[in-house]
Amino acid sequence: MSVLIDGLQYANWSERIFRQMRAGGVDAVHVTVTYHETFRETVLQIERWNRWFEQFPDLIFHGRTGADVLLARQTGRTAIFLGSQNPSCIEDDIGLVEILHTLGLRFMQLSYNNQSLLATGCYEADDTGLTRMGREVVAEMNRVGIVVDMSHSGERSTLEAIEHSARPIAITHANPASWHPALRNKSETVLKALGDSGGMLGFSAYPHHLKGGSACTLQDYCDMIARTADLMGPANVGIGTDLCQDQPDSIVEWMRVGRWTKRIDYGEGSAAAPGFPDMPVWFADNRDFGNIRSGLNAAGMSDADTDAVMGGNWLRFFDSGFGARGTGAAGAHDAD
Repeated sequence: MSVLIDGLQYANWSERIFRQMRAGGVDAVHVTVTYHETFRETVLQIERWNRWFEQFPDLIFHGRTGADVLLARQTGRTAIFLGSQNPSCIEDDIGLVEILHTLGLRFMQLSYNNQSLLATGCYEADDTGLTRMGREVVAEMNRVGIVVDMSHSGERSTLEAIEHSARPIAITHANPASWHPALRNKSETVLKALGDSGGMLGFSAYPHHLKGGSACTLQDYCDMIARTADLMGPANVGIGTDLCQDQPDSIVEWMRVGRWTKRIDYGEGSAAAPGFPDMPVWFADNRDFGNIRSGLNAAGMSDADTDAVMGGNWLRFFDSGFGARGTGAAGAHDAD
């Protein structure tokens, strides 16, 4: 059985959740440490994680390379990889990209629903693509080894990120829009381009991204994964549950609103249900990954392909995406 990796979670972290990770045999998790926080506020979040790494060294440790996933498996722990769901953490300073990589950041989204200094979010009416700064930051992320994540970005911006990036990018937590037409889910055009470029898609189990919402069945979800693997290639898909475990509903306000508006933005929810939706019964927490594995087998995926989806593909992606490279990354796809 291959390694088990979750491409995205944002929980109210605690020893209880860390022990659930171990009970579920989860070898690595990409965790969100920041949304709208500034650089200094992001550093405070990293400090919190450093304290957890000190308090629970038998359960978790700070992952920085693909090899750390294997170390986690060998030592019975979970490697934690840090990421940002918005570029607010670099403010308007490209030099902070390298600083954050040094501090352990390994993923950064170029936008979170709205227009950023780098790219357009999926909730904007007009997607103008990567900005001038966005192209420079992508090249810098390529150079130092931070993965470009376009989970909350618009279609044009995502396609331009795929084209401009000298390294394969990721959409860590989303599903096909043809299966469920949420604004956050991705078109077949994007998914095909992502697969053709060697990028990765992490399938989300967050109810707003699921057909039928919280009532989505395990088999429908796993059949969707099998079909998307046929479209993108079985080497380019994984799991990115977007599990928001033990979070109070008030945290949704920070995620969606931050400091950019005085009004409540319900985003993917509704005015009637602005908080977190109930997770589907087949995935309540980190102990339930076995249900997804069984569902993939029932969907007709081979054991080898199931192993790849459950973590093998992410491991290969981590190996190639996190290391620094030479300065030649800038402009690799720009003949103009």
